[in-house]
Amino acid sequence: MSPRVVLVGPPGAGKSTVAALLGEAWGVAVRDTDADVEALTGTAIADLFVERGEAHFRDLEAGAVARALAEHDGVLALGGGAVMRPETREALAGHPVVFLDVGLAEAASRVGLTTSRPLLLGNVRSQMKALLDERRPVYTEVAAHVVPTDGRTPDEVAQAVLSLID
Repeated sequence: MSPRVVLVGPPGAGKSTVAALLGEAWGVAVRDTDADVEALTGTAIADLFVERGEAHFRDLEAGAVARALAEHDGVLALGGGAVMRPETREALAGHPVVFLDVGLAEAASRVGLTTSRPLLLGNVRSQMKALLDERRPVYTEVAAHVVPTDGRTPDEVAQAVLSLID
């Protein structure tokens, strides 16, 4: 069993929104590893970061990704930082991975000042720039396809992904 497509990208790229549109278009289930971690722990991710730390969350996330890759045959959206773990990058090999790429200005405006994204607390634009600079090469490395999202509606992004994945 393997996901029909795996969406990766930074916060604000539209992974969850596009995943829902793809699931609807293909008539398949949608799974989000952030939601899996929250369901497993009964705790919001922002609270996990505060209460247990990022390392603990990343361990839970790596397990959630491995399970989802093995069990799920629909659309899979990964948390923005999931690809930073070497074991997750290895597990993604051979899967149809699409990187939803978003520029700094658009990502910052989409994410805003939300406290549900613990790595972006403080100066959102500066934190987002650092995050994008660090992660963009890794997203590109694991992806079979890159779909730019700037200036596009979620429907347009979903259509672009549909045209790449049969």
